[in-house]
Amino acid sequence: MHMEYPNVFIMDHPLIKHKISRLRDKNTGTNEFRQLIEEITMLEGYEALRDLPLKDIEVETPLEKCMTPAIDGKKLAIIPILRAGLGMVNGITALVPMAKVGHIGLYRDSVTHIPHEYYCKIPDNIDEREVILLDPMLATGGSASAAVDYVKIQGGNHIKFMCIIAAPEGLSKLAESHPDIEIYVCQLDRELNEDAYVLPGIGDAGDRIFGTA
Repeated sequence: MHMEYPNVFIMDHPLIKHKISRLRDKNTGTNEFRQLIEEITMLEGYEALRDLPLKDIEVETPLEKCMTPAIDGKKLAIIPILRAGLGMVNGITALVPMAKVGHIGLYRDSVTHIPHEYYCKIPDNIDEREVILLDPMLATGGSASAAVDYVKIQGGNHIKFMCIIAAPEGLSKLAESHPDIEIYVCQLDRELNEDAYVLPGIGDAGDRIFGTA
């Protein structure tokens, strides 16, 4: 848990740290980069989903019947922030394949760094769902905050945000703008540069995931 923001959780698992070091390397190719994003997301998701409710169900083993825990029908909505958030989806659906998937499309103005919406489609009954927003990078916090605003306007009230790399500026903005959501971060980096890129960072996550750099 972050010392200043009780709704922020910073991952400290050695596997996550090791895989992020591979992400940082400019020589890591597209295929490996994409795979690392999925693996890190799965490890992070393991922690973010630890509070899913359970119920006992009856199962017949090869030896006898028994009561054993299963997820208690919690409705989940996974919503990547386009386009880089798409790279994290498989890491979560591997854990919870029954989850519905929506999309929020935002782009950041290269001059003002203000986010602009261009596409939004989220699952029905969003007010009844646990919403998990995905974006590999939390830079200025503008896109993430706008995405949370949009989900709330649609009725969502149980929201978690997952990212891999965060800048202190973006983390502060999101945590202060939305103190009611849980924020999961794999690595808190040093700062933003003048172009609002995270340092030391991993470069443009979308370009590296899709090979468009």
